[in-house]
Amino acid sequence: MALTETTDTGIPGRHRADPSRPGAHGVSRVRGRSRDGLNGRERAHGRSRLRERMSGRERDRGQTAIEGLGMTPLIILLGIALWQCALIGYTFSLAGNAADQAAHQGAITEGTRTLECQEAARKDLPDAWEETMRTTCRRTSSGMYTAQVRLKVPVLAPGVLNWPFTVTGHGAYPMEG
Repeated sequence: MALTETTDTGIPGRHRADPSRPGAHGVSRVRGRSRDGLNGRERAHGRSRLRERMSGRERDRGQTAIEGLGMTPLIILLGIALWQCALIGYTFSLAGNAADQAAHQGAITEGTRTLECQEAARKDLPDAWEETMRTTCRRTSSGMYTAQVRLKVPVLAPGVLNWPFTVTGHGAYPMEG
């Protein structure tokens, strides 16, 4: 059996656990706990949860999930756009490198310069870009050998579908011999 702690307030009929006393809330203390089994901190937490429910915070519990779900398509579209920009940049890099390699090979070759130039341009290209490559190799009057490489930019997946525009890379190298 639990001990109940009450003290006399000096007023007849009024004790600490007396429900008629203001501020006592009709609760008697039993070893640090009230009649409802809660201590002061637990009771205060219960009141704050009640205030949350009354203010509408409890209703907003799934709002973050819904907002995240609504933002998902935008995040996916942003990822696709960034991937496409990376493919465009990579195509520019490939075209420039292929043109430089082609011009160098054409300038140092003694035999069939045009054939060597075109082979050098294809050498380091990935298969998806190699299929769409167009190369122009020629010797200029100023003693330079130039190469122009045109590549189509893929849409999302190289080798599946290409944009209708091309990226052009230019390369030049001084003739030897």
